[in-house]
Amino acid sequence: MSKENIYPVSNRGPAEHDVRDQILHAATEHFSQYGYVKTTVSDLAKSIGFSKAYIYKFFSSKQVIGEMICANCLREIETEVRAAVDETDMPPEKLRRMFKVGVEASVRLFFRDQKLYEIAASAASERWQAALAYEERMQALLQDILQQGRLNGDFERKTPLDEASMAIYLVIRPYLNPLLLQYSFDHANDAPTHLSSLVLRSLSP
Repeated sequence: MSKENIYPVSNRGPAEHDVRDQILHAATEHFSQYGYVKTTVSDLAKSIGFSKAYIYKFFSSKQVIGEMICANCLREIETEVRAAVDETDMPPEKLRRMFKVGVEASVRLFFRDQKLYEIAASAASERWQAALAYEERMQALLQDILQQGRLNGDFERKTPLDEASMAIYLVIRPYLNPLLLQYSFDHANDAPTHLSSLVLRSLSP
């Protein structure tokens, strides 16, 4: 996966084009009503009023359309988490906010529309670039928080940084990954507080 290409973009048509956004908006509404899995590009073309060939001028496949819609949703979560984390300078509080806001945003976005949830589930199960990029960036954010906490003396320094950050990410992953979140939903309200407290105790110097 390219580091520069943080989130996937369509590999066809002009980089900036109103039609691309129009197709994505219409596709989002169509997938929301009929579901991603059952919809074909032909169905989408008929719904939008464009020819199938015209849609292929901008998107090489249905997956690319779904991936861009998924990327937009994941970017919403990331933006919300980063905004919450940036509101404080204290690494322990940054960690608490990452857990709390990350879980709340994931639950809200993944479950506000069951049909669109299919796209997020497909992204996670098939390891689309959008899902991989999102996980990578959330892991990087977590590692930055840990690094800052170590420099400030808030967190222990014995455990290798990459090992510690991965272990902590695995703790929160069931509430960020849409496939896992559906099995963890019953505990989503209390999990951020309990899990972040446990992690912070383990990080004590």
